[in-house]
Amino acid sequence: MNTTIELDTAIRTAAFEQVRQLTQIYDHLTVAELAPGFEFHGERIPLINPRRGIFKPRQMRYLLSIKTVYPSPGRRVWYDDQTDVHRQIFEGDETVDYAFMGDKPDAADNRWLREAMDDRIPIIYFLGSAPGRYEAILPTFIVGWNPVALKAQIAFSDTESRFAGIAEAIPERRYALRSVKQRLHQASFREAVITAYNGRCALSRLPEQRLLDAAHIVDDKDEEMGQPVVSNGIPLSKIHHAAFDAHLIGIDPDYRLHVSERLLSQDDGPMLDALKGLRGGKLCLPRREKDWPDRDRLALRFERFKLLA
Repeated sequence: MNTTIELDTAIRTAAFEQVRQLTQIYDHLTVAELAPGFEFHGERIPLINPRRGIFKPRQMRYLLSIKTVYPSPGRRVWYDDQTDVHRQIFEGDETVDYAFMGDKPDAADNRWLREAMDDRIPIIYFLGSAPGRYEAILPTFIVGWNPVALKAQIAFSDTESRFAGIAEAIPERRYALRSVKQRLHQASFREAVITAYNGRCALSRLPEQRLLDAAHIVDDKDEEMGQPVVSNGIPLSKIHHAAFDAHLIGIDPDYRLHVSERLLSQDDGPMLDALKGLRGGKLCLPRREKDWPDRDRLALRFERFKLLA
């Protein structure tokens, strides 16, 4: 095999591993986590270009990553895919569009897209889920390149699949897109819920967002009541989320907190005491009333708590 291709493959494999490790640590990625890149044989390899969406490190033969920024309210939108990609993911079943850089198909960045398509090269897609925050989707493939529309088409793949041959697998595309849709739902839901509560746990006021989850009041498997809307979510620390899901903590429709008799009967240290101390308290509510937990959903959930507590 050509040594240039071998080197590209080795760096790409290391890049994928680095990004997978980052996603295990962080609920979402920002430029702060991505900008340092990673070390390969004593040399730093960037993962992104902060100022451009299509990126190929100088050490590599092929494109490594593409990026779509989620626009901040009131800020200029530079490319259609900044606003269209979420809609395409939720409405589509195979591929989504990715806009070229500028209006010249033969520009270097756009040629990198074409080369990655022609040679079936797996890349990383940093998909904006909120302003300044990204979901890393890999492997992603370029499966179409349209110089007239100034767009490429991208398809997603199961992260456990082999790189070769995935670009043409239509069932694989559809399955992977459903997975991306679920991840994007979860990321958007978490961002909206935690932002509504000013980044704090609604029970303990813990302000460390990396220790917070967006807990569903009604599980998203319930098509009628389980939608990913702020009024169906509560930001909880990991331990409070686990206790809420296990029905050891309950919240009634008047936002009062309840603790199960099973938990109250135990006596084993300060963490348990902190959970037991929630009894009789009230949920900390968001500033905007429209973001408050839905009373009907709380009533449904509280009935289960009473049965299982």
